[in-house]
Amino acid sequence: MNTFKSWFISSCFFAAVGITSPIMFVIALAIRILTFPFDRRLRLLHLFTCFWASMYTYIMPPWKIKVEGREKFRPNVAYMVVCNHQSLLDILVNFRLYKHFKFVSKIEIFRIPFIGWNMVLNRYIKLKRGDKKSIKEMMQVVGRRLEEGSSVLFYPEGTRSETSEFRAFKPGAFILAKEKRVSILPMVISGTREALPKKSFDYHGMHHIWLRVLDEIPYERFANIELEDLIEMVRTMMREAWEKLEQERRGAEVVV
Repeated sequence: MNTFKSWFISSCFFAAVGITSPIMFVIALAIRILTFPFDRRLRLLHLFTCFWASMYTYIMPPWKIKVEGREKFRPNVAYMVVCNHQSLLDILVNFRLYKHFKFVSKIEIFRIPFIGWNMVLNRYIKLKRGDKKSIKEMMQVVGRRLEEGSSVLFYPEGTRSETSEFRAFKPGAFILAKEKRVSILPMVISGTREALPKKSFDYHGMHHIWLRVLDEIPYERFANIELEDLIEMVRTMMREAWEKLEQERRGAEVVV
């Protein structure tokens, strides 16, 4: 791809993010203040955040995003949601679900002006990687959010994969699913790694990006399964679903 074209499109995108973020944050702050007395789970603020995040995918026509299985994310059910992780774009695409959830993110993201401050307003969940105290606190907060009735989104790989291979899953999400007796809702995403690879902020051309919500795994199904076996079961299920989704997505790109 032409280097100047790539630089120009990337610059326009991040300029748009920089210009709109202060405005959107002011709106988010107003929603937070006005809904505080009656919206303890911050559902309306999160819905606005879904629009805010999705807006940045709407303004990039080269990102052809398709979301499947949204109806499987049932309202008023607290899930442990798990999704593979290959790009910074993943969370923007996850917000295209327009479903209520909190999500776990590294603490540095919360310090980004406006966007990170909005994450604080939403009571999303901070994690300092490699810090045992922070991990313990994160687990406690996730537990409280589940008890309050909010779903929580985890990327069990912990960090973005630079290849198509799934990284080993960390146990935190699965420990909490068992402790709090909540169903696990797996999702798989395909195409974000090519659109915005790890360690890159450049435009990489036109890409189809698909997100597919899989069938939930009820607590009763894994209540008596050992933790290691549960992790392997979910990872295998997601890996197979991702391979199928990847094949379908690439087939659609060829047709187009």
